[in-house]
Amino acid sequence: MAQEEGGSLSKVQARVGASHGITDLARKLHFYDHWAPDYDQDVAALQYRAPRLSVDCLTQAFPGPPHTALILDVACGTGLVAAELQARGFLQLHGVDGSPGMLEQARARGLYQHLSLCTLGQEPLPSPEGTFDAVLMVGALSDGQVPYSAIPELLRVTKPGGLVCLTTRTNLSNLRYKEALEATLDRLEQAREWERLVAWPVDRWELATSELEVVPGTSGSDGFISGIVYLYRKQEAAQVEGVRPSAQPLTGL
Repeated sequence: MAQEEGGSLSKVQARVGASHGITDLARKLHFYDHWAPDYDQDVAALQYRAPRLSVDCLTQAFPGPPHTALILDVACGTGLVAAELQARGFLQLHGVDGSPGMLEQARARGLYQHLSLCTLGQEPLPSPEGTFDAVLMVGALSDGQVPYSAIPELLRVTKPGGLVCLTTRTNLSNLRYKEALEATLDRLEQAREWERLVAWPVDRWELATSELEVVPGTSGSDGFISGIVYLYRKQEAAQVEGVRPSAQPLTGL
């Protein structure tokens, strides 16, 4: 079992908690390189739900057949998001990550048509403007990972009318980052670069790594931290100034 292979739950919580506490990018990437072989089993032990929830959100809003869509998975890690995408019929998948160790694990899954080493925030994405029907970045928006200043780069490589799906944790240690992230998201919306379709708070994001991070009202042994899924639609190239396409309500979330 994953928990037995990766050690006790307390050891997994300590390892994931340590990753949350690293704010220096070089140290964070080094940590992920060494963590990569055990990453999937560790996050499974914590009941990490972000990949599935994000792809559920994207799938409900996606306007066309999934098998024709070109998808970019930014900070793809070991490919957990790709596995969820493939299960829902998305087959044309590209991935980028800043950790060679994580990319090695992702390559072994055999789900991506193309994988690239790229540290977003330090360098641009290796794709032309308007390439992808949808771009996802799941689990990488926090201190020491992808800076919120890199969000416009996601928008750049998205096709007009395409979708961008993002997540972040809303636990205590990430609240300052979340506030700055949302300010960036709102500025882009005010500039009519995109429109928000979904902001979906999720209470049971993953098991807390310490009692200090437990959601109020739960016990320290089985408490979860919270998170949020955002979904945006990039402005259509020919959109009339002052006229915004109406968002379709999503159900079943």
